[in-house]
Amino acid sequence: MTLSQVQEADRRTAHPARMEPLAKLPVFYSLAGRRVVLAGGSEGAAWKAELLVACGAMVEVYSPLHELSDTFRDMLSAEGEKTEPALRHHDSPWHIGIFDNAAIALADCETNDEAKAFYCAAKAAGVPVNVIDKPAFCDFQFGSIVNRSPVVIAISTDGAAPILAQAIRRRIETLLPPALKTWAEIAQNIRDAINRRLQPGTERRTFWEAFVDRVFREAPVDGVAERLIADAGRVSQGSRGQAAGSVTLVGAGPGDAELLTLKAVRALQAADVILFDDLVSADVLELARREAKRMLVGKRGGRESCKQEDINATMIALAKAGKRVVRLKSGDPMIFGRAGEEIRSLRSEGIPVEVVPGVTAATAMAARLGVSLTHRDHAQSVRFVTGHSRKGELPADINWSTLADPTVTTVFYMGGRTAPAITERLTAHGMPAATPAVIVSAIARDDEQRWVGTLGEMPLAMARIGYENPVLIGIGDAFVEAQRQPGYVDLDPETAQAVRRSSV
Repeated sequence: MTLSQVQEADRRTAHPARMEPLAKLPVFYSLAGRRVVLAGGSEGAAWKAELLVACGAMVEVYSPLHELSDTFRDMLSAEGEKTEPALRHHDSPWHIGIFDNAAIALADCETNDEAKAFYCAAKAAGVPVNVIDKPAFCDFQFGSIVNRSPVVIAISTDGAAPILAQAIRRRIETLLPPALKTWAEIAQNIRDAINRRLQPGTERRTFWEAFVDRVFREAPVDGVAERLIADAGRVSQGSRGQAAGSVTLVGAGPGDAELLTLKAVRALQAADVILFDDLVSADVLELARREAKRMLVGKRGGRESCKQEDINATMIALAKAGKRVVRLKSGDPMIFGRAGEEIRSLRSEGIPVEVVPGVTAATAMAARLGVSLTHRDHAQSVRFVTGHSRKGELPADINWSTLADPTVTTVFYMGGRTAPAITERLTAHGMPAATPAVIVSAIARDDEQRWVGTLGEMPLAMARIGYENPVLIGIGDAFVEAQRQPGYVDLDPETAQAVRRSSV
């Protein structure tokens, strides 16, 4: 390292920057009622015109009529029906006299020479300029926009990777509740009233922090603005009571975080405490609010688990302490997730409870195998059956005669250790040993394994796959469509052949 580099490093250490360098200054510039000039009639120019009109600008378009795109013609037609149109067309190319009193100027130019001429003319008139898709002739750039106006989020990559900006926008969209726009409008309408009632500093901060909590937790209802103003009065008198708690049962799906619903992600982002199952993946938990406390209440067959009564008691205690609790369950909470017991327990204590469904393991398995569980050529219905009881054995009250119909697709949850007994009961009640069957373990995870074969082979296949990961077993004619794919587990050829001979 040179002496000058050492000195620069020392300077940075002694005087650390409060703001890292920015490629561009992000600003939000009011165009309401202001004149904007736009040269060009292309689709790209039409999109910019639509954006500018949405901002309240008075847009004047300079382009020969025959060069206007269909989108532009439709926009002009719609604007022409208004008393005070925000879009006005000039049937001529742009010229140096169009820039007077313009707030900004935009153009869509085919050549660099035309772009340079437009840029220089606008600059000479003192007007900020943007030439579409020509960064060298731009004073400012347009970002990718998340529109919940009056909440507006703009994302820029300084032109380096517009597709990345779009991907970031999609990710942000998933985190913002649809009601955000309405909440922002409410905040805008009540701000003056709140400021009159509350002192700057702690009082106002307390009120607005509670307001923000509601924004990401619930949708606004009629009269909420008046109640918020009343709440401000209680805050100023120091009588604000403890916020009411609630519990949301959220389906985490089979493991792939991208299978979460948008509502599930929002619930995770709003949680104070998350009680999660042992099968919930780290990728799913990564989407949760950073400040949320996480509590493992794992329940796995054959392993030490939390008692259901203890989980219920924990949720009740946390909710009564004013916490927003998320009970995060693998798959769908309402499919073999003991959700009924938890809902009944919470309601008996007067605690609000909501359910956010998730992708259940059976549908995830069907998607991974490319198999329709109700393929009309093979099956007219589907059944989900638990593979073990509280004692770890097959439930005693299963109607095996009904299940032994191969034209009905049957999916066994938690049936890994009882697979031999399942095969024995079904074949004893008349289901052919050659009936198609599949086993998928660790569905939608990196260590997923799959097996495709017949009912008679299933016990051997289950032993080959092992019992460490949760498995799903599918049986029925619909699985004849299943193909051997990556992750496929095969049986020893001689053993498989012997089983097939004995099944005939």
